[in-house]
Amino acid sequence: MNKTCLNEIHHRTGAKMIDFGGWEMPVIYTGIIDEHNHTRTAASAFDVSHMGRLELRGAAAESVLQQACTRNVAKLAVGRCGYAHVCNSGGGILDDVIVSRYADHWLVVCNAGNREKIVRHLQALLKGRDAIMTDHTLDTCMIAVQGPAAMNLFEHDLPIDLPSDPRALKRYAFLSGSTFGVEYSLFRTGYTGEDGFEIVLPAKAGALLWQFLVHSGERGGPVVKPAGLGARDTLRLEAGMPLYGHELHENIDPISAGCQWCVDLTKDFIGAEPIRRVAESGPSQKLAGLVLEGRRIARQGAAVRDGDACIGEVTSGTQSPTLGKSIAMAYLDASQAIAGTRIAVDLGAARADATAVALPFYKRPTA
Repeated sequence: MNKTCLNEIHHRTGAKMIDFGGWEMPVIYTGIIDEHNHTRTAASAFDVSHMGRLELRGAAAESVLQQACTRNVAKLAVGRCGYAHVCNSGGGILDDVIVSRYADHWLVVCNAGNREKIVRHLQALLKGRDAIMTDHTLDTCMIAVQGPAAMNLFEHDLPIDLPSDPRALKRYAFLSGSTFGVEYSLFRTGYTGEDGFEIVLPAKAGALLWQFLVHSGERGGPVVKPAGLGARDTLRLEAGMPLYGHELHENIDPISAGCQWCVDLTKDFIGAEPIRRVAESGPSQKLAGLVLEGRRIARQGAAVRDGDACIGEVTSGTQSPTLGKSIAMAYLDASQAIAGTRIAVDLGAARADATAVALPFYKRPTA
């Protein structure tokens, strides 16, 4: 398995480690519920160095990304990033990515388990064109800090030059700089439904930054605790954010996945025509939220029923620590994917009554 530059720290602090997308990653530190709740109320640090970081340079880099991505990346200004899908010729989703535009290059962040697939896909598009791609996944570190107190770190002693009000850095914006001779990029994005940021910097500096963050409380700053993939999953599910391999895969299109907002059908890209047909006729299935009665969890693959008729399948489920309810996401027949529809979910030998709801389940409070 691949290991991030923070691997030794995770082991030393007693994290439970698992194989995730070919990487040895921390799934739990103190407990999923504890880590989840601390993220919702304060701030947590997540090692997300397993995610792919692909740099594209050259005159043809923009046109390659236009061909590969559902979003119109030409509309991204320097210092902005955008969520997009990369699709196959049939409109199925190869991966969901974040594309960021620098003054002289582009950065594509992809999922760990899809990195080799996306590298091959982009290399095929780059062939014979004036652009090159460099995979910086192994020589860089990526740390996410998420939670309502995350941006307060800049008001204390995080040595990064931001505007006097760090919240002036808008969502899906980023900046680059250097501190103590270490180059970094800081993105105001996230995958928890909370405010926060992600930092990319050289792998050799990753451990120092991690220790700096998790000891913030000792210096009078926000208390930042490490959190693993378990809490990351419950947080993203509450926020209605899709996960590749669950809600997103090569047999589903962006429209059915409820992600039409990241698709520009006025431009041409790989898979555009079949996606246009789905958009014009309407998808046969749609992604919906479910709230189950009782505390049992709906697992991926569980059948969703209207009486004895199977009308869909669960993609993700959990017991929501924030809401105190059993929640799930599922693909349902389009006619049934309407908030308020009463249905049932197979839970082994039993069934649980459920109600379809609009996503997300949770939205962070706004000032």
